Amino acid sequence: MSDITDGLGSAAEGGLLARAVETDGAAGTDATKGEKTCLNCGAVLTGPHCHSCGQKGDVHRSLGAIGHEIMHGVLHLDGKIWRTLPLLAWKPGELTRRYIDGERAKFVSPMAMFLFSVFLMFAVFQAMGFSTPSNVQPSQETVDNIEQAGQTARQEAAQKRADLEAQLSGLSEGDPRRSQLEIELEEVRSAEILLDGAEAAALTLEGDSSDGYLNIEDTGLAFLDNGLVKKWRENPGLMLYKMQTNAYKFSWLLIPISLPFVWLLFFWKRRFKTYDHAIFVTYSIAFMSLLFIALSLLTAAGIGGGLGFLALAIIPPFHIYRQLRGTYSLSRFGALVRTAILIFMILSGISFIFAALLLLLGAA
Repeated sequence: MSDITDGLGSAAEGGLLARAVETDGAAGTDATKGEKTCLNCGAVLTGPHCHSCGQKGDVHRSLGAIGHEIMHGVLHLDGKIWRTLPLLAWKPGELTRRYIDGERAKFVSPMAMFLFSVFLMFAVFQAMGFSTPSNVQPSQETVDNIEQAGQTARQEAAQKRADLEAQLSGLSEGDPRRSQLEIELEEVRSAEILLDGAEAAALTLEGDSSDGYLNIEDTGLAFLDNGLVKKWRENPGLMLYKMQTNAYKFSWLLIPISLPFVWLLFFWKRRFKTYDHAIFVTYSIAFMSLLFIALSLLTAAGIGGGLGFLALAIIPPFHIYRQLRGTYSLSRFGALVRTAILIFMILSGISFIFAALLLLLGAA
């Protein structure tokens, strides 16, 4: 239940962030209902919106209005979304080119769509229980260190117990020092019981980690070996969780990471600016996030099965091809070549850089 609650919270957070970066444009046709001046800045109204501050002339004061604001602010359900989604799914190149060429008020902006889709994706994954494993077995070296530390502690506790017992045996029954020594002896015996349990747990780990534990080798770089590598060896489950959390927080890094790779596909064509590539990348990532959401929900509902993997192999390349061709006015051959190159870049370069950044952020 907490996963579902956390997931809904993430979706709401994404919707509100998307709303924060999205402008109202020319949306809204309500009459001002007799209001002559803006209630926010006092400017004279000449239409449904204030020309000075942008506030609507008609301000609602009802419970229904609160519900509308929640749905509109969190889920961002207005006319723009229904004009944007069909084009994003089937004609992504046309959507990207029209937005670049100045048709902004008609569509949800790329960043708003990106924020909402990425946050919604992680919310759905969280609600459905798609998360990193928390019971990853540590390396054999870590298990050995735990066992060795436990044995050392047990030896010290045994020596301490022997010393206390020897001191007690040398005192008479009425000696006032006996009560304090007896308390210390009881504490040592309790500690030995706890250490026995810790050693048993270490031995269990040793038996369970023989096939497939994370055995990370040293890199030879002291700052990595003493930080990142050490943390992975000590607690791989925690590090995987931190990577998942950082992927959610820093997903926006995919945009600047991807820009140089897309630029390389068109660096000799000066009519295409970096801004164009940024719009292309942001809309593309938003679509991929929505695709993962749809396939995850279908899989959870028992629909698709192996077809989901087939869809992942076919739909993303096809979508990239259509977006490239429409955005940059390419021929079929030019779009196919660039699609193949870009997919190779995604698999070998962009994903690697993003994963490396998540690793470094997890070690911080």
